[in-house]
Amino acid sequence: MVENDAASGNVRLDAWIWSVRLAKTRSQAADACKGGHVRVNGDKVKPAQAVKIGDQVRVRRSDGWERTVTVTKLISKRVGPPAAAECYTDESPPPPPREFAGPTAVRERGAGRPTKRERREVDRLRHR
Repeated sequence: MVENDAASGNVRLDAWIWSVRLAKTRSQAADACKGGHVRVNGDKVKPAQAVKIGDQVRVRRSDGWERTVTVTKLISKRVGPPAAAECYTDESPPPPPREFAGPTAVRERGAGRPTKRERREVDRLRHR
């Protein structure tokens, strides 16, 4: 009888990151590991590194936000969001607030390109 990877405690890091939905695809998870954007217990790791229960995994996203999770359950197949949330404890700080985008200039449809005066008003609105 062949043992399942998750049952034997031998799950690749990139597969686990993809399974718990910290990355959209497994190749993105592997690229993040290769690029040094993933750390396990503070160390940079390769995609094939085995992950264990109790490991602290830090994944830095492209928008600058960093997710820090502790592994509580090993899985190797992608599951739905509620089941994925049971596989780790999230210790990351809340995401930074989105910057308020000021008012946008509204032009009537078909009015053509903005004039120099209108461009200056738009720049003034954008605080340039």
